[in-house]
Amino acid sequence: MLRVGLLVLVIAIVEAPHATAQGPGPVLLEDLTWTELRDDIHAGKTTIIVPIGGTEENGPHMALGKHNMRVKVLSERIAGILGNALVAPVIAYVAEGSFNPPTGHMGYPGTISIPETAFQQILEGAARSFKLAGFHDIIFLGDHGGTQRGETFVAERLNREWATTPVRVHAIEQYYLAGEDEFEKVLIARGFRPAEVGKHAGLADTSLMLAVDPRLVRTERLQGTANANGVNGDPARSSAELGQLAVNAIITQTVAAIRKAEARP
Repeated sequence: MLRVGLLVLVIAIVEAPHATAQGPGPVLLEDLTWTELRDDIHAGKTTIIVPIGGTEENGPHMALGKHNMRVKVLSERIAGILGNALVAPVIAYVAEGSFNPPTGHMGYPGTISIPETAFQQILEGAARSFKLAGFHDIIFLGDHGGTQRGETFVAERLNREWATTPVRVHAIEQYYLAGEDEFEKVLIARGFRPAEVGKHAGLADTSLMLAVDPRLVRTERLQGTANANGVNGDPARSSAELGQLAVNAIITQTVAAIRKAEARP
């Protein structure tokens, strides 16, 4: 038995580099050189996912970069399934509220806000850059509820302008809906109260983050934060197991929505 075990170990060590070399290439745009990107596009990777996050308070138990980390990780997984997509750097600065007086999340240190017009200009500039690079389908994936309208507005405006070209911009709202409205219904059907599920940093929001990257959640602070300190809901019973339900739905439904958008007439 010892000899068999050693043989298995040797085979695993010898084949490991080969397996890695044969795997899919990197999907993050920022990990590529410009010539690698050019070659990927020529080889058929003509879809670019633009992850849109936001830097804001998420209660005393969840890090400011929740949206950014979540949309990056999920976008990478979605791109891996699609097979023809790359992922742009996360857009971390979005409109979060006014400064004087502070509105929205701006009453909490660490939240970063830019004007809505500036946010839309960033999206437009990114889309024009990707069109120039040779991408045909530009996908806006917004993890933040406040960015959905701006994403749709920019996509519609550019699509009108580019109507005679093969390039289209798609604001995929299903990404957000699967992790927000639909996840809320699933949790309520499992017996959780709507007030517990919450709309921001509550049970749903925190569970999703635990499933994506638990490092950003301070689990020792989950108790006693219901509807206080920037929390809407109660994260006390949050779990990665619950969050995985949302992860699965987001990935499955977003992949389907992107493929449908790509298959336009």
